[in-house]
Amino acid sequence: MSGRPLLLGIDEGTTAVKAALFDARLRPAGPAARRIVGVRHPQAGWVEKDALEILQAVIETADEVLRAADGPVVACGIDHEGESVLAWDAVSREPLTAVIVWQDRRAQVILDELAGSADEIRARTGLPLDPYFSAGKLAWLLRHDAAVARAREAGTLRMGTVDAFLCERLGAGFATDASSASRTQLLALGGTSWDPWLLERFGIPAGVLPPVGGSVGGLGALSDPSWPGPVPLRARACDQQAALAGAGCVTPGRVKATYGTGVFVLAHTGASPPQSADDGLLPTVAWRIAGRDAFALDGGVFAAGAMLAWLAGSLGLAESPAALGELAREVPDARGVRLLPALAGLGAPWWEPEARAVIAGIDGGATSAHIARAAFEGIAWRVADIVERIGESTPVTTLRVDGGLTNEPLLLQLQADAAGVPVETGGADATVLGAAALAGVGAGVLDGIEAIAPLVSSARRVEPVRDATWRAREHDRWRAFVRGAAALR
Repeated sequence: MSGRPLLLGIDEGTTAVKAALFDARLRPAGPAARRIVGVRHPQAGWVEKDALEILQAVIETADEVLRAADGPVVACGIDHEGESVLAWDAVSREPLTAVIVWQDRRAQVILDELAGSADEIRARTGLPLDPYFSAGKLAWLLRHDAAVARAREAGTLRMGTVDAFLCERLGAGFATDASSASRTQLLALGGTSWDPWLLERFGIPAGVLPPVGGSVGGLGALSDPSWPGPVPLRARACDQQAALAGAGCVTPGRVKATYGTGVFVLAHTGASPPQSADDGLLPTVAWRIAGRDAFALDGGVFAAGAMLAWLAGSLGLAESPAALGELAREVPDARGVRLLPALAGLGAPWWEPEARAVIAGIDGGATSAHIARAAFEGIAWRVADIVERIGESTPVTTLRVDGGLTNEPLLLQLQADAAGVPVETGGADATVLGAAALAGVGAGVLDGIEAIAPLVSSARRVEPVRDATWRAREHDRWRAFVRGAAALR
């Protein structure tokens, strides 16, 4: 095959898998592929997916874009849905469990038992005790799953985040990277591998977890019999860190927000681990390159697209989440209606794992349009909660945004007004673009991580139209609502 060298990005997200090709200038190089992956809720607070369905979606999307390639695919990068975990057998490589999704809350009972160690765990990792992170989920599986117990007894147990499973099944070996490990609550801040003290506290044997390596470089190759041939794996990362790269936020002070099932805000903070402080934000590894870590501050809104999907599907307010935007634009305000998007607890900076979604302020004149607008306002204010905290440690001059929800113009304006900074949209899906861009760094196609930023352009810029007085007043009212709503059980 002749032609321009191409980079393949694979994004394994919460509800879909995407694959796309980019050229050496990070321009789209053909049609992207996408497969929906089902999410199930077998019990209250449980969120699961089928590991083999995810694997098949990765195989199919990659095959679709590889067969459309008009040049050699010189590198591939894969990202994954962060804190979600599963167990599988080292011999058969078959899953032993479902994928326990990051939204799942079943580990709370185990975390309650660790309350006496909460301060030390946070001091080591920078992370609060919350079912969001991987460690509690892994501990729950070890304690409650019979297939996991049998594999552990037989010495064939593998456990980890979804990237480790996919890479082993596709031939790149059993491994993970530092950005993914930093989301498990089993890697000390600034550490290089699994922390023995943390492993002991959570009751997780080190031998069942993958080795922790770099985010870019020679990481093996991915292959499947259906593909035209093997693809060099040159990047592996957590999805939000891939989106940080794809948004061009590769130097300290840059901030991005990715709007999908949830919204995740990351601010690049540089080469030193952020100090763990009681500000509700999470220090995390952005990526590890040539043995050196770059760091970020992270804050997550656990229900955004998921909240809109619930309003459209379960409540029937609109035909689809996209139609909710059209409905919300029919009214000039929410008529006093407030909506707290907390289907999976309340994340940063509040950290209330037992919080529930709340709709309040309804009077006899409220309509479905007011509720829809309140949902978008609630998402925007939740992101503003996080941006405000980030601004206390590093100036936020612009918020780079991406993800499906950013197609809604009302949300962009609400977000600029609530955060008080211009909002810039990217020209492509930042997550899959970031996976490909990191692969370009790992393959030497791009000359270092800083080379990504000049290649990432902004498609649209939305300025705030509300002033600081309005913002301060309305944010205070929002906080008062959250405090009251979070207390409801």
